Amino acid sequence: MGSRERKRAERRKRKRRTGVEEVASPATERADDGGGAPELSRSEQKDREAREALQPLREGERPGAVTAGAIVSGALALVIWLSAALAAITDIDVRGSDPQAVPLALFAAVLTLMAYGMWRARYWAVLGFQALLVLVMLSSALGLIQVTTVLEAIGTLVLLSGSGVLFYLMVKALARIQMPQRARRE
Repeated sequence: MGSRERKRAERRKRKRRTGVEEVASPATERADDGGGAPELSRSEQKDREAREALQPLREGERPGAVTAGAIVSGALALVIWLSAALAAITDIDVRGSDPQAVPLALFAAVLTLMAYGMWRARYWAVLGFQALLVLVMLSSALGLIQVTTVLEAIGTLVLLSGSGVLFYLMVKALARIQMPQRARRE
């Protein structure tokens, strides 16, 4: 008997002596299979209630957070498309080096595709934008380490909090997008 199983057995003995009933985990419920209804933990019960409270999207409906994400993604794509065009046409220097137009254009194309997908409320686009928001949150949080002015700190905090709020709001919208349509009762 391993140490984990031994500790678990000791814990069960103590609970039996004190009269506290042990809540069975889903693994022990499956193994027990006594025929009765399995008891759910509080967190599982809350998850089930939250899932039941979600309403699937109607045809053509788009949550507000997804619309905001599509607008942000489209605006960023436009700025990066303009930057790529300037990098290709002019001989501009950015901090002593020439910007490359091809990587800028590829990133702008991805953002454009993401904006289109979010405008159509597609799961893959919202998930991709959330991944991009996580990268923005990580880089802005790490950027707070090297700020030198108050204005830089304020701008970085605004970027961090804005991307965090948008990410948080998109979680529920993502759950509604992936939700299958419920069968109508007639």
